[in-house]
Amino acid sequence: MSHFDLHSHTTCSDGKLSPQELINLALENNITDLAITDHDTVAAHRQLENVKDLGLNLISGVEFSGQWAKIGIHIVGLNIDINSEVILKAEAHQNKIRLERLERIAYKLEKRGFSNILEGALEEAGGNQVGRPHIARYMLKEGMVRSISSAFDKYLGAGKVGDVSSLWPDIEDTVEWINQAGGIAVIAHPGRYKMTRSKRIRLIQDFKDCGGSALEVCTGNQPNGMAEDLANICEQYDLMASVGSDFHSPSYQWVKLGRYPRLPKKCRPVWEAF
Repeated sequence: MSHFDLHSHTTCSDGKLSPQELINLALENNITDLAITDHDTVAAHRQLENVKDLGLNLISGVEFSGQWAKIGIHIVGLNIDINSEVILKAEAHQNKIRLERLERIAYKLEKRGFSNILEGALEEAGGNQVGRPHIARYMLKEGMVRSISSAFDKYLGAGKVGDVSSLWPDIEDTVEWINQAGGIAVIAHPGRYKMTRSKRIRLIQDFKDCGGSALEVCTGNQPNGMAEDLANICEQYDLMASVGSDFHSPSYQWVKLGRYPRLPKKCRPVWEAF
């Protein structure tokens, strides 16, 4: 019986496991089909390209950062051509924005009295895709905060001093990149964005209008009832349904690889289009 996880992260972005370590954990958890969807990079897939037998079906993926109505929105691309020119250009574009964003966040935090944020975050990233989690790890290591979660709650989360989303491209652009790379565009964890249900539906309408194909109906750490509501929205807007844990680290007790609510029967699974 197939066991899918179509949303996971490695050390190539903000995950704690290397690509091969993630594959090993997937095999331990009897996952048959895994998508690695690192933030704005497909470096993990390039590392695994020459491995002849992974023991499972690896689905090429990426999670692009974008924005809609001044809100940061993540769009997952599944079954993409990782070597297509559009993906190479998209990676370069997003990396440039990440560095600009990091510089802006560091400047804001340093005005609050925190030092060496830029250098510290880059060191934490170790040459991989850099993001806010690397800032949080550096702040924790230096004793600036008591925990990763407190770094986000006080400084890096939505509405805080380090929340800089205005640089990201519109979701229309990220969807177009994915479609041009032969992939399927999916709104990641639609229930996690801080918006009303009516606003969420407007987001989904706009996503569908610009060529989006699926919603992540089931994801890790998801409120009860959300999967059923998203399944109804998929049916209403003729969208496919994806599933994924959004796994980052074995130490995150509330998000385990391969664990998410059961996909409602009415859904049309995204993997049928692979």
